[in-house]
Amino acid sequence: MTDLNRAIRVVLADDHELVLEGLRGLLERESDMIVVATATDGESLLAIIERERPDVVVMDLAMPTRDGLSCLREIRRRGMPVKVVILTAFGDGGALQSAWEMQADGFALKTDPPRQTIATIRNVAHGQIVFPRVVRQAADATQAHGQSLLARLTQRERDVLRLLAEGMPNAQIAERLVVQESTVKYHLQNIFQKLGVTNRTEAAQVYYREGGERSILNSER
Repeated sequence: MTDLNRAIRVVLADDHELVLEGLRGLLERESDMIVVATATDGESLLAIIERERPDVVVMDLAMPTRDGLSCLREIRRRGMPVKVVILTAFGDGGALQSAWEMQADGFALKTDPPRQTIATIRNVAHGQIVFPRVVRQAADATQAHGQSLLARLTQRERDVLRLLAEGMPNAQIAERLVVQESTVKYHLQNIFQKLGVTNRTEAAQVYYREGGERSILNSER
């Protein structure tokens, strides 16, 4: 979650320069946002995220070298502490579902009103998940039919939760996973949100109630 007293640092990625410049101009008129970099292909985007450490990346699905979903998968695999908004011209159900399942934080269409896109970026930066209601309802229905809550977590989030449930403080978790303590805090924010809890004790209770390591292993099969 971003500090409300500083500008939201945004990276834009699209293979069309015209789209990039239009979106950059739109965001730079906002007093609480700053575009720190742009990219026109997936590999460049990943390098920029590593270098700039933005709060939010806004990216298209169709890009050379790596498409948007491939970038999203790699961002989550590496545990990069960045929120991801998919901004695309394609609003089909498959794209929406894939973005949701890969833990994108928001989804917007290029045909949406500009103010709606800006609001999506801002809300995502402040910790909200912004997706069309129909996608979230489908996910809730799947969960209601017995899918483990732990299945919503990425592998790194599962690692953090397991160590949390063992009673480790953030500093010790960071040392065990060889990451920064700030990265652990970022993962915990996402874990609490996905599990619907507000603190470490509740998260640990969900971990053990859902079967802990056994449930995690089953979700990977």
